Amino acid sequence: MNPPPHVEASAIARVEPLTSTRAVRGPFDYKLGAGQLDIGVGSVLRVPFGGRTTLGVVVELAGSSELEPARLAEPEGIVAGGLPADLVELALWLAAETCSTPARALALMLAPGSASGARAREVLVASVSPRGRAALGAGERLTERQRAALELLEADGPLHASALGTPLLRRLESRGLVDLELTGVGRRPAPAKLGGGSGRRPASPTPDQQAVLDEVLGAMDKGVPGRFLLHGVTGSGKTEVYLRAVEATLAAGRGAIVLVPEIGLTPQATARFQGRFGDVVAVLHSALSRGERYDEWHRLRSGGARVCVGPRSAVFAPLRDIGLIVVDEEHDASYKHEGEPRYDARTVARRRAEQHGAVLLCGSATPRPESIRVLRRLRLPERVDGRALPPVEVLDMRGRHHPLHPHTRMALADVRAQGRKGIVLLNRRGWSNFLSCRGCGRVWMCPECDVSLVLHRHDGVIACHHCGHRELVPERCRGCGSAALARHGVGTERLEDELREALGDERFPVFRLDADVVAAKDRAARTLERFERAGAGLLVGTQMVAKGHDFPDVTLAVVLDADQTLRFPDFRAEERTFSLVTQLAGRAGRGDAGGRVLVQTIAPGARAIVHASRHDSDAFLAEELVRRETLGYPPFGSLIRIVCGAESAADARAIAAELCAAVGAPGASILGPAPLFRLRGKARSQLVIKAGDRAPAIRAVGAAVEEISKEARRRGVSISVDVDPQ
Repeated sequence: MNPPPHVEASAIARVEPLTSTRAVRGPFDYKLGAGQLDIGVGSVLRVPFGGRTTLGVVVELAGSSELEPARLAEPEGIVAGGLPADLVELALWLAAETCSTPARALALMLAPGSASGARAREVLVASVSPRGRAALGAGERLTERQRAALELLEADGPLHASALGTPLLRRLESRGLVDLELTGVGRRPAPAKLGGGSGRRPASPTPDQQAVLDEVLGAMDKGVPGRFLLHGVTGSGKTEVYLRAVEATLAAGRGAIVLVPEIGLTPQATARFQGRFGDVVAVLHSALSRGERYDEWHRLRSGGARVCVGPRSAVFAPLRDIGLIVVDEEHDASYKHEGEPRYDARTVARRRAEQHGAVLLCGSATPRPESIRVLRRLRLPERVDGRALPPVEVLDMRGRHHPLHPHTRMALADVRAQGRKGIVLLNRRGWSNFLSCRGCGRVWMCPECDVSLVLHRHDGVIACHHCGHRELVPERCRGCGSAALARHGVGTERLEDELREALGDERFPVFRLDADVVAAKDRAARTLERFERAGAGLLVGTQMVAKGHDFPDVTLAVVLDADQTLRFPDFRAEERTFSLVTQLAGRAGRGDAGGRVLVQTIAPGARAIVHASRHDSDAFLAEELVRRETLGYPPFGSLIRIVCGAESAADARAIAAELCAAVGAPGASILGPAPLFRLRGKARSQLVIKAGDRAPAIRAVGAAVEEISKEARRRGVSISVDVDPQ
């Protein structure tokens, strides 16, 4: 922890109160008293604000204020878990970059739970005092239990008081025979158990890996904040490059952050890094308990841990001196945060690397066009074992109604007969997409959102995947009374059930991995561990099953409805389709038995699917960059999306129109206002700003939002800004 700058008793702390409203703009000046000289930039304070006490973060210290000292309030107290100064600087940059507020950005970076009073866990520990040792040998009068307790403490050393009974130990303490003290106890996440956790280090890297490492470590040695894109085919050994780069970083006395795209990937990544580096690795993600996250955060802050592994929020890990930031699977859209502020962890990683003079190393088999343009590309063109990538067969599903092509059914049966493993991807969870009444045609819709409810048969509910609304599966239509209800579409829950009925048994289990599974703590890790340990079986799931998992005994990978993402109204639709198919194909054929890939689609001639079937990322990226440049899309332009939400559609539309008039971005085009579907009970209206010059457009949008925010608040309209929407 960096010590706060020295301040005089009359110094002023400029504080950002941690409020969520846009209409309140700080910082606000507070007078520091003589007993508050240890307050510095990053300190978290309890301050009087707006007639109540709230938390605030010190963003600056000053010698004077524009207001008279007598008019300034003093902080009421200091809260544990303050921020390092570099994270305060990062938060202020992030607020400007995302057109959000400093308070919202600072709240992202605080120690988990600090705003609600989380603290280190302490336990009472007992040890024998010198007088107690003497009492054992002098024959002092002791009960049988007292003597047994002293003898145990003498033999085994300090023990938790609860193991011997606190009342008994308190009596011994009153006689001076034992010492009792509160000792902090770290709440550590359970160690990951997936394969790769053994930490076995290959004797030497491959020539391709060594060439990459020479570039990366050369930048580290020179102290150059290099920015690299590791473009390697699936199975090319990117993780070993990360491990050796982290090893060099630790040897240089610096810390490292390793980002993975999903909580579901964190156990496997953590196992590998903990296997190689031990307790120096901490893990941060939302599936941990609040106490575990709090203690892991403080291990990183204190230097007890020097490597942080986790999904996007781990980019804010409070490491002192960062030498390396790894972004694995950098193409993945889950690096974009959907709450306020809507940050992109890849952009934040680049900024943190600049702050610390660190190397940024992004890796993917299917890199984004944006990364190709701004990062120095390093190549791993072959699998580490020299095996060829598995052949891909595209199966035409036009005119077919069963979710599985006959070739797919035969391939799955072969995997079962051979006692091997397969992965089946269907990027749609639940049992069926929606329910309808065969009598009157009614479709069950979410009462809060303009979307249909998805059937989750095992839970007996229909649910909204946007707001979380759930209700029991209806027995008959409320409109016409018909009991004839139709289920439309297939999701992972139904697919799992059908495959288990057709193929599954104790020798060939079927597992599922999707958002419904990972909602429970450690469930994703347990599912992946069970699949890895099984001698044979199937793993069925959404895009989570395609993300970086390394199972050498998988011989079959199947993508169902591969063109689903092509139907999204998004300029990234083809990029996402190519990435999804290519990434899943890379899960197969990593072992001696080889592998094959089946891709089911109603668009077999689509550019993304054709290139993915050939494992040809270079051709796809070259064509995609030409298309993006022609249309002015990223990386050749920037998009900023503004969404206004309100109970009243008229109010949302009116504020969006005011913002449209207020945004003065030279050379930018503004699309909208246009209506969006109702979400969580709010009518919505949106603007999209398309600009060739990013920084002026962000400033213009930020200024317009600040100008309109008070009127928006008065009319009950929320404003959300998304720079680089995904």
